[in-house]
Amino acid sequence: MPPHAEAQYDTENGPAVDIDEDDLNTSGDIFTDYSEDIEASQVLEDERFYRYGRYYSFNISAGLTSFTGNRGIAYEDKHPSLGISLVYFMNFQMAFGLGAAYSKHYMMVNEPTKGFQLPGGAGLIEVNMFRSFFFYRYYLDTSDLGTAITYSNPYAIARAEFWNQTSKFIDQTAVPNESSGAIGAALGLGLEFPIKLRESYIGVELLYHMVNFRDAYTQLYRPVKEGQGGGYSDLTGNIISTFLSYVVSW
Repeated sequence: MPPHAEAQYDTENGPAVDIDEDDLNTSGDIFTDYSEDIEASQVLEDERFYRYGRYYSFNISAGLTSFTGNRGIAYEDKHPSLGISLVYFMNFQMAFGLGAAYSKHYMMVNEPTKGFQLPGGAGLIEVNMFRSFFFYRYYLDTSDLGTAITYSNPYAIARAEFWNQTSKFIDQTAVPNESSGAIGAALGLGLEFPIKLRESYIGVELLYHMVNFRDAYTQLYRPVKEGQGGGYSDLTGNIISTFLSYVVSW
């Protein structure tokens, strides 16, 4: 008698309950089945990205760069700041990129200080800030939200930055220019409004920067006498920037 027939027959009580061979098969693996479901979902998601997603985008930006703390009090910002960046999209939600930006600022110190003990102090100082950066963007999932929010493409951004600062002493021609580099980081939020889907966008980005400038605790601009005006005890402070971008994607 075949084995499967024995499973269907009881020698004492006659025919037993019919049992399908598949019910006795213990070769199934729930982990394998689950893995296959995940892989199928991933394939569908990848196909959707290849059809509807962006691969690269190039940004041309203009905006505002301002400072907090004593540096913010000392600096007068010359707008606009300018920037460019290139973005690579891994999927609908993650993107990496490289970029650079430039801003110009002025500082007036017209009283004697510890570093410039002259009747006119250091005078007018032109400060040029150039930064290069690497960034990561995470686009928020807005599929369950309203159309307006979905079309704004909101994202969070984190940046690692290198700042190059050059100070030119306009009124003190005998003083050489000062140049230094600094490592920084930035966090922020952004939006991208489509002009033409997948091809062109208008972007808005707000960032808060924390940079370890070499002259943050400088004593050069400290008043010669305590309580005397016209100088700055230090140049501590962080940075806030806002940029408006024209984005070309492909």
